[in-house]
Amino acid sequence: MKAAVLREINAPLSVEDVELTPLQPGQVLVKVFVSGLCGAQLHEISGHKGNAKFLPHLMGHEGCGIVDEIGVGVTTVKVGDKVVMHWRKSEGIEAPFPKYILDGKEISSGKVTTLSEYSIVSENRLTTVPHDASDFLCALLGCGMTTALGTINNDAKLRFGESILIVGCGGVGLNLIQGAVLASAHPIVAIDINETKANITKSVGATTFTTSIESIEQQSFDVIIDTTGNIDAIKSTIPLLADAGRYILVGQPKPGESIQIPDGVSLWSQSGKSILVSQGGCTKPQEDIPRYVKMHKAGILNIDSIITHVFELDDVNKAFDVLKAGEAGRIMVKMI
Repeated sequence: MKAAVLREINAPLSVEDVELTPLQPGQVLVKVFVSGLCGAQLHEISGHKGNAKFLPHLMGHEGCGIVDEIGVGVTTVKVGDKVVMHWRKSEGIEAPFPKYILDGKEISSGKVTTLSEYSIVSENRLTTVPHDASDFLCALLGCGMTTALGTINNDAKLRFGESILIVGCGGVGLNLIQGAVLASAHPIVAIDINETKANITKSVGATTFTTSIESIEQQSFDVIIDTTGNIDAIKSTIPLLADAGRYILVGQPKPGESIQIPDGVSLWSQSGKSILVSQGGCTKPQEDIPRYVKMHKAGILNIDSIITHVFELDDVNKAFDVLKAGEAGRIMVKMI
């Protein structure tokens, strides 16, 4: 099978022939249809995920496919099921790390990978969905959309009429805007360094878009969510928290970087302010993914504006170049 392989840190991926190995207990072989690209994978390519010692390895953590084979003990999916492939743990067995064969040698890889024609996946990284569910929606539900909606619901606990600032308007940021609209937030302000994001952010419900912190520094927000992990952006926006405000960190800073809180005593406001690190929006895949599929079918969730680019697997490095340039919403990579 063809797969995108990370051989060296800070180097392009190579699309190569990789061989499968027999399934171990709790493992599932998935024929992959499509994979989303996440900003976290740029950290992985840079070695910021502690992955340098595991090279070479396969990539991707949000995808959609169909079950081709199941290992011993698997009960939550069966051959022929359509599945969302996600990094958050769900029901089923936590299987061993899968093995692949590259250049005649055995390599290890993550418990879910999606940038390949087939993938050996731990049972608890899969959730079944109806066969008529959109492939692109299902890939989004592997990370970008579930993280965003879970962050709005579970971490921020956004209430009707509360104001929100979303920092960074890539795939997660656009879904955060959509989630804020569903929660009836107002105003919904989006900020990104790329001016081209103005139209797309407004198309999914932002009331204001800006590229400048200075343009909003006289405002305060009940909720601020950072998707960038940029320590300067975080430092600049923490002071915009209102009393009882919640600052949610979704994007991760680089290892070794420190986040500075200007005038830290301001967090001790009348009601107090809080800073929270989100882990995938506390998503419970087995509960949340079926709900989101129904919402999309009912026309409540929009994916057409979120997905801005589609590439073939052979062009995966072009896809990452677009992601790195900050020009995209969510990027999809098709295997078939």
